[in-house]
Amino acid sequence: MMPFSKCPTCGGEIIEKEVEKLLRGGVNLAVATVRAEVCLRCGERLYPKETVSRFEQIRGKLAKQEVEDFSPLGQSFQVTT
Repeated sequence: MMPFSKCPTCGGEIIEKEVEKLLRGGVNLAVATVRAEVCLRCGERLYPKETVSRFEQIRGKLAKQEVEDFSPLGQSFQVTT
């Protein structure tokens, strides 16, 4: 992966690692575990174009409530204070 030798935001060192990305579509959320380039200085994450396209597909499915292919993680609740 590693098309950048330094972070394009701050110039820091970047490494490839597995990260979790929170995706929202409508009122639904999904957690995707993907590979990304991460800056050790500022934390900027750089994703391959294919991964960004997959994020958009997931967001679209979430918005349309097409979640039968997804595994549930638990329940979410809204608390009004």
